Amino acid sequence: MAGARVRGGKARSQAPAIEVLLFDLDDTLMAHTAAVEAAIDRARSRAGDAGPWHAAAFAAADPEAVRVRWHELEDLHYHRYLAGELDYLGQRVARAHDLYAEHGVTLDEGAALAWFDEYLLGYRDTWALFDDVLPALDAIERALPGIRYGIITNGDLGFQTDKLHRIGLWDRLDLTPVRSDGTIDDHTRQGRVIASGELGFTKPDPRIFHAAAAAFDVAPARCAYVGDRVRTDAVGARDAGMLGLWLDRGSARNSITDAAEGDAPADVPRIPSLLALPGLLAR
Repeated sequence: MAGARVRGGKARSQAPAIEVLLFDLDDTLMAHTAAVEAAIDRARSRAGDAGPWHAAAFAAADPEAVRVRWHELEDLHYHRYLAGELDYLGQRVARAHDLYAEHGVTLDEGAALAWFDEYLLGYRDTWALFDDVLPALDAIERALPGIRYGIITNGDLGFQTDKLHRIGLWDRLDLTPVRSDGTIDDHTRQGRVIASGELGFTKPDPRIFHAAAAAFDVAPARCAYVGDRVRTDAVGARDAGMLGLWLDRGSARNSITDAAEGDAPADVPRIPSLLALPGLLAR
């Protein structure tokens, strides 16, 4: 972002060069919503089979209505986990319990966790990158040689680490975890993973963004952060002193989470694709 601008005959101070590019993970790099919908479709179709989670009403339910309700339950109970009201397994139990209860079946804790494990098989099987991710990374590295990458995610470190391995980004971004005390697992690697489940605070809390900058030993102003949620990601990063960017994927957006995020402020740049990053960051 080099080059001072001149307005009214006076040069404005030059914006700091971006040294670190940070990403949200779910629905920014990985097509989380699509994977969730494929997994819940699979779970609904299997509910008609004889077995421990048999629920004829669930199997016969309108697929789109089930998808919408599952997104609502994910948003509700995962945010309860992020707020400390539920532990990680507790939010899984609550999601499965509430979904089945609405179709006349009561799942106890053990049955709910077992059902969720089965649901996760379908979720994991459909993990995939968005089509623009790898081309964008290649273009970014041509435009900004030496750029370093990081992930800031509201999630469990182990689960998100598994996801990054499976979708091929762990080595592509040269990642290693950042721990709650600020230590870094492998100093030979250039990238960093900052997870709320490890640090104990969540986006948009400025502390998680500041922890990311500290893990790279740079000022927040030297970091750009891109995510699909307006307030949680882009505004949170901006308020922490970074260049916060909102990734608006249009039809791929999650309407449930969008409703809670509102519109982007005028001073938060909106990009329709990660392919817009090289030109924006290299200015």
